[in-house]
Amino acid sequence: MQKIKNPIGITLIYIGLIAYALFSLGPVLWTFLQSLKTPRQANARTPLIFFDATLDNYTDLWLNSVPENPGAVALVLVGIIIVLVLLGMFANRLPVANSVIYAAIVAASLLLLWNIPRFVHTAEFYDYFLNTIIVTVGTVTISMTIGCLAAYGLARYAGLAGVIILVAALGFRSLPSLAYVLPYFFLGRRTGLFDSYALLIITMVAINQPFTIWMLRSFFMTIPKEIEESAMVDGASRLTAFIRVIIPIMWPGIISTGLFSILLAYSEFLMVRILTQSKWTLSVAIARFTGGEDPGHLTLAAAAAVSATLPIVIVVLFFQKHLLAGLTAGAVKG
Repeated sequence: MQKIKNPIGITLIYIGLIAYALFSLGPVLWTFLQSLKTPRQANARTPLIFFDATLDNYTDLWLNSVPENPGAVALVLVGIIIVLVLLGMFANRLPVANSVIYAAIVAASLLLLWNIPRFVHTAEFYDYFLNTIIVTVGTVTISMTIGCLAAYGLARYAGLAGVIILVAALGFRSLPSLAYVLPYFFLGRRTGLFDSYALLIITMVAINQPFTIWMLRSFFMTIPKEIEESAMVDGASRLTAFIRVIIPIMWPGIISTGLFSILLAYSEFLMVRILTQSKWTLSVAIARFTGGEDPGHLTLAAAAAVSATLPIVIVVLFFQKHLLAGLTAGAVKG
């Protein structure tokens, strides 16, 4: 493909790309504006672009009552979040292994989220947010652990059994979600796991595992066998070579695969709606505000949608370099 050098052609391309970006971002921006309106403003016959913004929707969504010193509480929370973000950004410059730093950041974040209700009277939506975090973290941890080991084995094993496993995984991945609902519903009822985190995580792992195996296998195929063979010649076992040699090389691929796994578990609706009654996640909770005749549901739904989107946007922006590097590395076998 030849590079376009005509200034008019380049200008037209940029205009088209900007118009497409605005068209794609339009619903997102409108939802954000709706979340800052009162129900009367949001339901006005003439759509309002300029209005007096309010944060009452977010307050009603997340809090049962506003704390006496909201400024101090917000300042402390923002300070802790900034510290955790800075630790993640400058992890390479600290005299500690990156894996230890990231594990500490995840543990500190979960501890912070778990203890916030002790200091702030949170609403039911916050419980849904915690459910989402628990299910997402559990799903990604288990699926990535199993996926890395299985993908590595299938990348290094060239026998017929490996091909059969890959084809079977692809077949299960192609099944619609409805094919999993009834079996896991009856499994949950018979085992007493219905309406539990364990059943949701098991189901999400089963749905996500074929994807992680296929994607991670493509990354492992790009790593020459001689690297781990050299480590094994020096006395390392295959598992030691895998953990200490292959995994550090695979980090971009692991992170990019993990991000896709996060998106799948974070936004799942059907499984959560059918397999739980109280352990709802954000995707199911938002659906509560999209129906009914109450005009206030429109603004609450917009605030809920924005609140559910922000964590994913932050995670993707934080790992965007690793995501691009991982996708580029896995695109071509070299």
